[in-house]
Amino acid sequence: MSPMSESRPWGSWHVIDVGQGYKVKRIHVHPGQRLSYQTHAHRSEHWVVIYGMATCVVDGVTIVAGPGESIDVGQGAAHRITNQHAEELVIIEVQRGAYTGEDDICRLEDDYGRVDEVRSEPTSM
Repeated sequence: MSPMSESRPWGSWHVIDVGQGYKVKRIHVHPGQRLSYQTHAHRSEHWVVIYGMATCVVDGVTIVAGPGESIDVGQGAAHRITNQHAEELVIIEVQRGAYTGEDDICRLEDDYGRVDEVRSEPTSM
């Protein structure tokens, strides 16, 4: 089973709810940090900005979103969240799909040297 909370070099995430075919997370991104540019084989994501300004890239297209705005990331789409501002960024992420495990990540680019940790196939479903 996946952890319910985890610190990362860019911030942290916390699972709010999980069930058959979905997971809901609260993501905190520190000022000046960004998540890896990644894809997921088994899920899509819907991001709602709660606090701060998110600069997101989805399949090469940059989208800037503020509080109350949302972004959809289709299954398999390359995506990244960046916080280019001085305040913490908080996003609610809704994952939808047959599998929402943390090992469904294929990192394309990463500021923290984790591209070698590519995991595109889940360890168990």
